[in-house]
Amino acid sequence: MTVLPDLQVFVEPMLLGIKWLDPDWLLSEFGGAFLWVSLAIVFVECGLFFPFLPGDTLLFALGLFIAGGKYHVLGIDNKAIGLVLAITLLSVVAFLGNVAGYEIGRRLGPPLYQRDGRIIKRAHLDKTSAFFEKHGNKALVIGRFVPFVRTYITVVAGVTQMERRRFFFWSAVGAVLWVISVVLLGYFLGETFPALGENIDYAVLAILAFSVVPFTYEYVKHRRNARRREQERQAAGASEPGATKATQHDASEVEEAQA
Repeated sequence: MTVLPDLQVFVEPMLLGIKWLDPDWLLSEFGGAFLWVSLAIVFVECGLFFPFLPGDTLLFALGLFIAGGKYHVLGIDNKAIGLVLAITLLSVVAFLGNVAGYEIGRRLGPPLYQRDGRIIKRAHLDKTSAFFEKHGNKALVIGRFVPFVRTYITVVAGVTQMERRRFFFWSAVGAVLWVISVVLLGYFLGETFPALGENIDYAVLAILAFSVVPFTYEYVKHRRNARRREQERQAAGASEPGATKATQHDASEVEEAQA
């Protein structure tokens, strides 16, 4: 079996030294209750205003642990049955977390909108509402795969009074796709590369790095759009005859004053 180098020296700073962000530590600390801890973490991350939780890494690691035999779901030795049970329970909890966040946002929406708070600003609510109108249902599915976004998008959907039935349906779709894809990815990689199960730090590092990609893309896109708008504004200002005449008039007045 191939032995992979230890990456703990790189992973630990990325986890800020917080042990409960490390799935390996959670497994060793809680043992058979690991699944219940995972369910609680997923529920909180998906709807209770606390995005700094190991959702992606936890799902991926659970798949790895099941594949490597390090964890038996509800004490069941059959990997296939344990995998199906874990995916089912996690999908339900992820959806319920979304529902909780949505209902909180829906009930507190008007006061939050009136206050124009420091965290949830009125402008952000307007932009999110426009985002839903532009991207439609896929916003709830795509947002599920982006850390932080999956926590707040449900709350903002409630604040903006998104139609409840539409939200519930597409949140369920997003929850199922998110859980199935990440857990199965961990499981099949663990089956294909058994050494990966003994070196979970590689998975944590890869997922943490991958989580940065959406933020980097949005930042670069925002900067590019802002630069283009500024160039268009300057070009439009320079092309206006009135602006040119006003500039020439101002220059003449300056010359007369100097004379």
